[in-house]
Amino acid sequence: MAGNVSGRCGEHAVVIGGSIAGLLAARVLSDGFAKVTVLDRDGFSGRDVPRKGVPQGHHTHGLLAKGREILEEFFPGFTDGLVKDGAVLCDAQNDCVWYNDGLRMRPAPSDLQALAVGRPMLENRLRVRVAALPNVEIRARHEVTGLLLGARGVGGVRVVPVGGGAEAEIEADLVVNASGRGNRGAVWLRELGYEPPAEERVDSGLVYVTREFRGHPGDAEVTAILCAHSTASPLGGFAIRAEGDRWLITVLGMGADIPSTDPAEFTGFAARLPVPEIHRLASRLEPLGPPRLMRIPTSVRRRYERMRAFPDGYAVIGDALCQFNPSYGQGMTIAACEAVALRDALRGGTAGLARRFFPAAAKVIDVPWDMAVGADLRFPHIEGARTPKVKLLNAYVARIHVAAQVDPVVGNAFLQVSNLVKPPQSLFAPRILARVLRRRPGRTTPPVLPDAVPAEALLAHTAEAG
Repeated sequence: MAGNVSGRCGEHAVVIGGSIAGLLAARVLSDGFAKVTVLDRDGFSGRDVPRKGVPQGHHTHGLLAKGREILEEFFPGFTDGLVKDGAVLCDAQNDCVWYNDGLRMRPAPSDLQALAVGRPMLENRLRVRVAALPNVEIRARHEVTGLLLGARGVGGVRVVPVGGGAEAEIEADLVVNASGRGNRGAVWLRELGYEPPAEERVDSGLVYVTREFRGHPGDAEVTAILCAHSTASPLGGFAIRAEGDRWLITVLGMGADIPSTDPAEFTGFAARLPVPEIHRLASRLEPLGPPRLMRIPTSVRRRYERMRAFPDGYAVIGDALCQFNPSYGQGMTIAACEAVALRDALRGGTAGLARRFFPAAAKVIDVPWDMAVGADLRFPHIEGARTPKVKLLNAYVARIHVAAQVDPVVGNAFLQVSNLVKPPQSLFAPRILARVLRRRPGRTTPPVLPDAVPAEALLAHTAEAG
């Protein structure tokens, strides 16, 4: 990965939002601005506990291999510090049980190092590292109410203290909106006379419920058990170790078949998963709290890179730019990749930043968005364009899962892509394509999966992708 932002981009940058994306943006901006101010409406206790503004903090999280690599580059020693405090560094292929389409991936040693860690701990440790930067100030309990118009675009923000106080103006050479899913970016742009970006939406009706459990020595030989939902069984679940000798167990459903926060119904829902391990673990472990529900029914991609007019001095990152179906576990890693794109775009200064950053961020988003949307569109109740390309890729991925039951090389190729380490074209490399087509669906394959993918169609797609 290339080095830091070179030169001085400006005197002051403001980041709206102090969660993962905002903290990573602040880290990048600290190399190019004399001062960086991070504003967040929440208070920060300094403890590894969920906070009001991040309700997903109660639920399972994992940092994909690519995300861990980026955080380690931005903050050397970050992984070791987390592991010292109880996070689990694991081999994503060998230490995790993966079920895709109800088929278990064959484990094997790999170079994919992922982190099993609670969201509050990860975010808190990031905040400590960012706050230690000499030119960064994190202001808690401050809410941004709008953008200021400057001579050449956005020139700062309007802000009020949470709980009362007069509105103030903070001038800045660059404002980065990292305010998350509930952001008011469209309203702010309209106030400045700009049309908001076009949006792409996928409504999955996703609901998931998580419960925290106390772990015990020997309660499982693995770091995580991950059962992805499929057309054969639209229920899914995850059991992931966390610091403090805990397990976080999540079950999820879509549409009308969704989990409940009732403890008995939570366990009963886990029993309905197509694989037994998660239910066995939930039945055996001691609960540490009640089940907690989260509804994130819609994935939204905002196409800032297609806007004809956009103000200088402003950028958008993280969930404010694109919010994903969280069941695919991509969000934190994508935020890290977007921070790298922001760093690279800032090498050209702040003038015309949007023309450099948003197309680069779109390239970061394209692959995981297409993967997630394609997977969602397998389900009949989800509206969307099921193009020949989507159908072909879904059929091929189904064949990958069949082959990965017995071939760890295929499983590794899939995990390299899903961990955002390699591009999806790598799945069509001749040696992988041959291994996938060698394994035909058998009786263990759910009957709704495609019976076959024509080799000539896959080869044509390979040529197109290359």
